[in-house]
Parts: sequence; structure tokens; C-alpha cells
Amino acid sequence: MDIARPFLLAVLLLAAAPARADAPSLAVPVDCAIGRECFIQNFVDDDPGPGAGDYACGRLTYDDHKGTDFRVPDLGAMRRGVAVTAAAAGRVTRVRDGMDDVSIRDPGKGDIAGREAGNAVVVEHGDGWETQYSHLRKGSIAVRPGDTVEAGQKLGLIGLSGNTEFPHVDFAVRRDGRTIDPFVGPEPAAACGGSRAPLWGEAARTALAYQATGVLNAGFAGEAPVDAKARDGGYAGAAPGRDAPVLAFWGDLFGGQAGDQLSLRIHGPDGREIKRGTATLPKPLAALFLAVAANRPAAGWPPGTYSGRLSVTRNGAVVADAERRIEIR
Repeated sequence: MDIARPFLLAVLLLAAAPARADAPSLAVPVDCAIGRECFIQNFVDDDPGPGAGDYACGRLTYDDHKGTDFRVPDLGAMRRGVAVTAAAAGRVTRVRDGMDDVSIRDPGKGDIAGREAGNAVVVEHGDGWETQYSHLRKGSIAVRPGDTVEAGQKLGLIGLSGNTEFPHVDFAVRRDGRTIDPFVGPEPAAACGGSRAPLWGEAARTALAYQATGVLNAGFAGEAPVDAKARDGGYAGAAPGRDAPVLAFWGDLFGGQAGDQLSLRIHGPDGREIKRGTATLPKPLAALFLAVAANRPAAGWPPGTYSGRLSVTRNGAVVADAERRIEIR
């Protein structure tokens, strides 16, 4: 793609005064259920100093991050396809496609200097406003420069191109080249949690209520789980057999905070707990993979329904949990 200038890298929602009339009203830029099928991993960094902080005084960001990262839980979900959609009506000005979907942790990533945003689309909305959709899946972009798009129109699919290590779209908003946090609005807040005029429309504000911590994915495995395999969808839909050497339950989290109490439990068909694991987080972690495993009984795993439960407790309250069930026959 020919680009005249480089792509830029990619509390709860309270009642607020409406943004200025010239600001676009934004829709959610992904076609998936937020909090179940897709999650916000990172927000815009609103801390003007060398530190990092999101609009809700949380830690879901990193220094100088200029977009909002909408992610899917694993590569399997990416391969199935999750549409990235225009957040507002406008005209497509720039497009790039053709970059491979490869994590920056992969030794075969190759040189991406000057193309950190990966496959991307930029849409202008008038009066200096534009939105950018980065890290799209190779070959998925459905628009061309000059196309007019409506809010909700498909632009491409969530991918893993450019400078990224998990499948997502980095959604950026700019006015006259200046980064705008869509959760804050055109004027920077004096401090996190301060007054704001978010750009999101009413439906989007409801869907995008702040979630500091969540379970991206969880499941069972008949072996000691490996994070890379789980995040590649390698354990999806496969129930261990009666002769599996172990029965493991794993979980993949985001937004862990220092002092969080983590618990994983496996219950057998008779309801009895057959394995439990607990831990306390010593420091904040943007992402965390954990698992527990029980060894096979001498007679094999009794047939029936097994359940696994993962919970995160903070200051005495459960802030995230997930339950999964499998049938061993």
C-alpha cells in the first residue's frame, strides 16, 4: 500500500455531557459480544507522564498506547473470523493488506519496520476526524481507498499482522492528527475519572462498560496444558478419554492485580472435588495462564460429567470467574 505518512501505532461509563456536535458518534468497531466473544485488552494511555493509566484509573494500557485493543480469546477464534466494522460513516482514505498474521514472538516474524500497524484501514469522518483499524487479517480487507462506508459496515477481520502478539484490532481515533481517547472525548480529562464527553453512542457505551479483569478462555486437557497450545485453540472441543494420564483444567486471564486470589477447581461426576489449586498474584499482570491437573486413577476416569471452575477474588469479592464442563465416556 502507498501511504504518504506512516501509520501511527497502534470508573465505569458514567453519565457525561455530550461531545461537541462535530465529533462522530461511534459504534462498537467489532461484530462480536463484548465480554464473551471479544474483550478490551488495552485502552488509550491517558497518563501524560512516563507512567501508564487508562481512563478509569486502571492498568489496562501501557506507556504511550494510542488505541483501544479489541481482542479475541485465541487464534482459533481469529481463524473462524471476527469482523471489524466501521465505527462511523465516512470515506476510506488508506488501506494496507498483504502482511502475514504472525506474532512478534515468532522467530519467523521478519522485518516490520514502518509497518507496525500491520494490515490496516483508515476512514475519515470530516472536520479533521479519522479512525484507524490496525492488525487486520491478511487478505480480509473488504474496502478500497475512496470507498464510502456506513457505520457497522465490514472493513476486514481481526488478525495478527504487524507489531502484535495476540489477535486483535487496535482501534484509534484522531482529530487533526491528535490522538483522542473515545472513552474521554475531545478534551483530555484533568485526571482519570474526571469529567468527560465520550464519543461512543448510547448502545456502545452500554456494551463497553469497563471490565478491569476477565477470563479470556478456559477448558480441559488430557495432558499438562501449555499456554501456546491453548492460545492456538489446541484444546478446543476435545474431551480427554478415560485413559488420559491426567485431567487438567486451565484458564487464560487478563487484568490481574497484585494481591488477587486465584482458584482453580475440578469436580468429578459425583460432585466431589478432585483437584484444587490456589495462588496469590505478587504483581499486576496484563495476561496470565494457569492450570491444575489431577492424575488418572488406577481404574481410569469414571464416566460422567466433570466441571472446572476458575475464580479471581479481590478484596474479598469475586471479580472474574468461569466454569466449563466436559463429558468423559
